[in-house]
Amino acid sequence: MAERKVKIWYDSEGDYLEVIFDQKPGYFRETSSDQVMEKVDEQGNILGFSVLKVSSLKKTPLEVAL
Repeated sequence: MAERKVKIWYDSEGDYLEVIFDQKPGYFRETSSDQVMEKVDEQGNILGFSVLKVSSLKKTPLEVAL
């Protein structure tokens, strides 16, 4: 089985987290949460997600369907 890599990037100044499962062309679209965007390809397959205001999750977890 081929090994899959996940790219995780955190910007502390912007309080922004990005997790990418597949390094393919795609775009970010809104989710049910104004803090979370999902990255999808042209067919709608999930390639990753981003989270704004990550530090606000210290007290309350965030749950979003992707």
